[in-house]
Amino acid sequence: MQGLLNLYEAKTRLSSLVEQAAAGEEFVIAKNGRPMARLVPYKPVLRRKPGKSRGKIRMSADFNAPLPADVLAAFLGHSPE
Repeated sequence: MQGLLNLYEAKTRLSSLVEQAAAGEEFVIAKNGRPMARLVPYKPVLRRKPGKSRGKIRMSADFNAPLPADVLAAFLGHSPE
């Protein structure tokens, strides 16, 4: 559920609104009838765990081999000859 509040009302009820947002509600705060901000529940950013894909990705033996001349020319922006 999303509620629209004017700035004055949001300032006077901030503590209560923060509790409601933490419980999952979202609010839009408006100034002079124009939406200015959104109060939403906080979601912590999950940090990437290095090595999680170990053993799941393989590269071919020729991964670092030179590119064919026509492919290299295309990457460099040259027209094929």
